[in-house]
Amino acid sequence: MREDLEVFMDYLEHEKGLSRNTLESYARDLQQYIEFLEQQNIRTLGETSKVHVVSYISRLKQLGRATATQSRTLVSIRSLYGYMIRCGRMDFDPTRDIENPKQEKKLPQVLTMDEMERLLAAPQTDTSNGIRDKAMLEVLYATGIRVSELISLDVGDVNTSLGFVRCVGSGAKERIIPLGSMAAKVVDEYVSASRPQLMKAHKPETALFVNHLGTRMTRQGFWKMLKRYAADAEVDKDITPHTLRHSFATHLLENGADLRSVQEMLGHADLSTTQVYTHVTKSKMKEVYDRTHPRAKMT
Repeated sequence: MREDLEVFMDYLEHEKGLSRNTLESYARDLQQYIEFLEQQNIRTLGETSKVHVVSYISRLKQLGRATATQSRTLVSIRSLYGYMIRCGRMDFDPTRDIENPKQEKKLPQVLTMDEMERLLAAPQTDTSNGIRDKAMLEVLYATGIRVSELISLDVGDVNTSLGFVRCVGSGAKERIIPLGSMAAKVVDEYVSASRPQLMKAHKPETALFVNHLGTRMTRQGFWKMLKRYAADAEVDKDITPHTLRHSFATHLLENGADLRSVQEMLGHADLSTTQVYTHVTKSKMKEVYDRTHPRAKMT
């Protein structure tokens, strides 16, 4: 079996051209699977059956492996058997009727209104960097755009007088998103006073948000900045740029926005993608009810 694995890995590397990380993932998953089979006194892959595969995936579950890990392992095992069949080394696929483990749907991490206010107030606006950082945070929360869309904005994509942002999302789809007056005010201040200072004598740049080099802000640069302000604001959550997008959608729904409008602003092609935020608001509603209703709990 180990010889079969070596041939398969050679195929993945030289014929499929998979990346080093992907190859290591395949190798790790399949080596552990073969070790399991050897413990069952299986000598060749041709001796295995559906029972062996199901038993191994069940063991991963018992060991507390994440559903994503179980699914990835099954994909690796299925690929190995598929290769064996194509090469004529096997004539049946033990994984044929095995369904992928169902992914656990996790509710998105969101900030409370108080946490959001503290985060937005964290940048010190007496410096050019601080004004820029506050403008970026305000725009991200005011529009719910992705961080990739935020850093891709050019100066002409934001109209503060009319209050909208022109955004090009995934699939090169353009959408127009409202921009609140508070965010528009900070962007105006940034464009008129802070951005020229950051640009200094640098070459002309179309990007709205620039770094200290006068070039377009990067994802990594924004990520580090966000982490720093989250710590300053004492927000005890694992915040990512997407957390602000989740918070945007959740706070809109909590305050009465309709699902279709939120879908449009987020740029979701399918309404079911947006519906996850209704579960978040229902969860919050139950939490508030349990905490505040005098007869919610037995005493």
